[in-house]
Amino acid sequence: MTDTQANGPAAVGRAHVGGPEVAETPSGKFTRPPGMTPPPTSPDALTPPSAPPTSSSAKVAEAVKAARQAVSAAAARGPRRARLHLKRIDPWSVMKFSFAVSLVLFIVLIVATTVLYIALDSMGVFTSLNELVGSLVGSDDGGEGFKFTARGVIGVSALLGVVNMVLFTAMATLGAFVYNVCADLVGGIELTLSEKE
Repeated sequence: MTDTQANGPAAVGRAHVGGPEVAETPSGKFTRPPGMTPPPTSPDALTPPSAPPTSSSAKVAEAVKAARQAVSAAAARGPRRARLHLKRIDPWSVMKFSFAVSLVLFIVLIVATTVLYIALDSMGVFTSLNELVGSLVGSDDGGEGFKFTARGVIGVSALLGVVNMVLFTAMATLGAFVYNVCADLVGGIELTLSEKE
């Protein structure tokens, strides 16, 4: 279908709008029907008067103002707080964590015992102790039965560290089980968390 028809509506897009005949001039341009206002030709006339042009600096100023208002409102409200209940502790995670802590403490104990033994032995403390123990025991072989040696001191500290690892891990895991039972009966520990001021 063409844009104009001899006797009928003119085709505009997909809708057929009924109207007066549109005459085609010899130059190939269409003329407006009588009484129709001409379209605006200047750029000022195309801009609606009710919508003033907004620049990017005005938009940035409005965004900064809104952000300042939000920050001031948050500062006036104060730090947020949340009251939570520690309902359950996973015994498996407690056992892993307590074992790791006890292992680190075991290594620290061995290193500290070794350094302390070397420092005291260089000052002659263990030689004096061995002589004192030999005189107290009264052995005939000059006190060769019992002596403070590096192997004995570090071995005793290692034995105590292993016992500490086992007991600490077992007690922490048992404590997690006990806490879960008590939390089911009377509720868990209440925590109040707050943001920094």
